[in-house]
Amino acid sequence: MDRISTRVADIRDEAAALRAAGEHRAAADLDSHAVAEEAQAPAIMQASRLLMTGQLTQAEAIVRPLLKSSPTNVAALCILGEIAVRLGIYPEAQRLFREAIAVSPDFADAKTNLARALFRTSDFGDGLFLLDEVLALDPQNRIALSTKLATLGQIGAYDRSLAAHEQALAQQPDQPWLWVSYGNVCKTMGLYDESVAAFRGTLSLDPRRAEAWWGLANLKRVSFDAADLQAMLDLAAALPDTDPGQVQLNFALGKAYEDARDFERSFDHYATANRIRRAELRYDAQAMTDEVADSIAFFDADYFAATKGFGDAGARLIFIVGMPRAGSTLVEQILASHSQVEGTAELPYIPLITQKIVADRWSDQVAKYPQILASLPADAIDRLAAHYLRSAAQHRQTGKPWMIDKLPNNWLNIGLIHTLFPGAKIIDARRAAMACCFANFKQHFARGQGFAYSLSDMGRYYRDYVRFMDHVDRVLPGSVYRLVHERLIDDPEREIRGLLAYLELPFEGACLNFHANKRPVRTPSAEQVRRPINRDAVDQWRNYESWLQPLKDALGDLAES
Repeated sequence: MDRISTRVADIRDEAAALRAAGEHRAAADLDSHAVAEEAQAPAIMQASRLLMTGQLTQAEAIVRPLLKSSPTNVAALCILGEIAVRLGIYPEAQRLFREAIAVSPDFADAKTNLARALFRTSDFGDGLFLLDEVLALDPQNRIALSTKLATLGQIGAYDRSLAAHEQALAQQPDQPWLWVSYGNVCKTMGLYDESVAAFRGTLSLDPRRAEAWWGLANLKRVSFDAADLQAMLDLAAALPDTDPGQVQLNFALGKAYEDARDFERSFDHYATANRIRRAELRYDAQAMTDEVADSIAFFDADYFAATKGFGDAGARLIFIVGMPRAGSTLVEQILASHSQVEGTAELPYIPLITQKIVADRWSDQVAKYPQILASLPADAIDRLAAHYLRSAAQHRQTGKPWMIDKLPNNWLNIGLIHTLFPGAKIIDARRAAMACCFANFKQHFARGQGFAYSLSDMGRYYRDYVRFMDHVDRVLPGSVYRLVHERLIDDPEREIRGLLAYLELPFEGACLNFHANKRPVRTPSAEQVRRPINRDAVDQWRNYESWLQPLKDALGDLAES
């Protein structure tokens, strides 16, 4: 046994003695100390560096032989577990993190990582229990606390999320990041004044916290005064160009100047924010176009004929798809106001199933989605459908018969959705191209939407979306209901009646009064859907038209749609 291994063994023996005496907090400190010692080994240090730079195969080649000779090396187990997470092989990641916990039962990082891996397979109960174990020993463990708070929001447990935020703030009132998080959950729950106070309170604690300025701007209703504007400009000048806060600040400044009707300065700040964010991303517009072409070629009439009878035809599901910022949140709010329909959230489970299908055959180097679907028998499709329903059920808060899954980017997954749930209702929330794309350009998304930070990328993405939806209309005629945003605004009752008729649901006046619905809304449109339908945003893009030629060029004839 080498010197490091001997030292680690001694530390773990001491930790075990403390655990036996009920001293779990002290044992947790020693568990962390033991892993820190393991991490000093040259092989572990090299594997960690490779992992940090995304060289997963090289990192795995180092830690696997190490684990054969030292199967209780927790640092190596956690590295291999993280590699499995990044590859989407979540059951394997869970196994590895459980092995690490068996060696170091109070090691907080292993428990937190296991919780995250469990969340990826929709096991929220066990994952949250693990986080609570960590927080019971260390209430200020930021990774565990932030993971718990974010997860409670993701599963729609907003009351629990609000209570957890308030409990954490009572213990740590001087933490700006907690106030930002609290401001966001208050926004979701329609607590506008509390949200504003939280973001303002953040800035009083840390005037350099740019995300609080964006939080205020993203409420859509806050009017920045001259002092606010100067504070943002001063902060933008003080921060390095590479600081992540520059993106948030410039989006907020774009909103401030837009409200002041100084559209040239507004566009300059929106363009700066998008330019910085686009440089951080690896989005490939051509790869997206190729992916759409692959999906069109695969999901043809012959495929749907061959899979007829597969899946769960009786599941009462409503999928709302389309471009972000196209009015999908409004459609969801209208339908969630119906007595027979429950709105949930932007559920990740259809995209996760596309990953699961490939990850389940991770040793097959040629496994590729969607082509891999052709090799799945009916019972495998049935299992995937059941997996989706189990996962989605954890977001249900009512006993209403119909459930909404509103994830705009699922438009490219319609073929899979129809395979899993041939009786599902699918709504394409469509908005005029220029208005929709510009609304994306001035929105800073919490994650994803890599296409949205370039006018030309966005125009191509919109074209790809329309091209795929046109294909769906040909091979699955009548399966998708297209709800045009501008028509909904012009004549809400007529469009809502038509939508409900497609869903085979009776008309209810509550759908017209959707703004009175107090349900939590997490998307950027949260404040808009709490007001009656209006035309405020319909032609906003025209104020910027002279700077939008790259978007028009990318859209081509769709720019007039």
